[in-house]
Amino acid sequence: MRVVFLGTPAFGVPSLQALVREGHQVAGVFTQPDRPKGRGNKTVKSPVKECAEALGIPVFQPVKIRLDGVEALKALEPDLCVTAAFGQILSQEILDIPRIGTVNVHSSLLPKYRGSAPVNWAIIQGETRTGVTTMMTDRGLDTGDILLQREMDILPGETAEELTNRMAPAGAELLIETLRRLEAGDCPRRKQNEAEASYFPMLKKEMAEIDWRMPADQILCRVRGLAPWPGTTLSWGENEIIKVLKAEKAEGSGEAGTILKADGKAGLVIAAGKDAVRVTVLQSPGGKAMNAADYLRGHPIAYTRCSLTKEQTHE
Repeated sequence: MRVVFLGTPAFGVPSLQALVREGHQVAGVFTQPDRPKGRGNKTVKSPVKECAEALGIPVFQPVKIRLDGVEALKALEPDLCVTAAFGQILSQEILDIPRIGTVNVHSSLLPKYRGSAPVNWAIIQGETRTGVTTMMTDRGLDTGDILLQREMDILPGETAEELTNRMAPAGAELLIETLRRLEAGDCPRRKQNEAEASYFPMLKKEMAEIDWRMPADQILCRVRGLAPWPGTTLSWGENEIIKVLKAEKAEGSGEAGTILKADGKAGLVIAAGKDAVRVTVLQSPGGKAMNAADYLRGHPIAYTRCSLTKEQTHE
């Protein structure tokens, strides 16, 4: 089958590799433009672009595919397009180009968790099961007909990054099964049940600040679900922002945000809206990730509570 692949982050790499390994003719790859990243703002390629170049596949990087990618896609004459976390909305003009249509690999059990960050939101919401879905793309946001699905457990303590790394190869396997069944003419296809649908928005940097009024369990879900970006942070003193990399539930109570313990033996324990949170791994500004207890041995904390943002104090 002549395929054009559209994807950007690492989640899409196993699917692209699987298409080539299965013997499909991947005529081209569309991915997001190279963008600056990190402290040095060095321009970097997307993981999908790096994979495509290593495989010798032509790469196209339109700023907006619906505006400046139409003719390039038409010229490739695909039987099928495959998307996996591409990061752009496809217009009907784009969707009409492939002869068979466009199959999307989505990292949730649709119709639940539509949107751009389904793995993150499933963990934030405290789910214990999720999965991958292949679907026929239409003009809606993850609203197309479901083809195949595979369920997966969310492991205790698993972060969004860790879960995504497990889901990526599972999505690739499901994609290949989907294409085989499409070619054989026996692939199931069903409409999504809108009554069961849920949509969650894009992640934003402003989501990182922990709201200590939340119950400890919810805070821990956010620590896991927002890793690695935007991450979770706490602040104290003169707006000193500390990254919270790992945490666990702890015994204790008090006014939300109160620092209950902060020493090299007990570590850092902070009161939540219900129960308490022990920060186990943190990162100070300009520093490296450290065990919280080790950090506190060299950096005594004189503060008695964590700061709340203006939004949190005025709600």
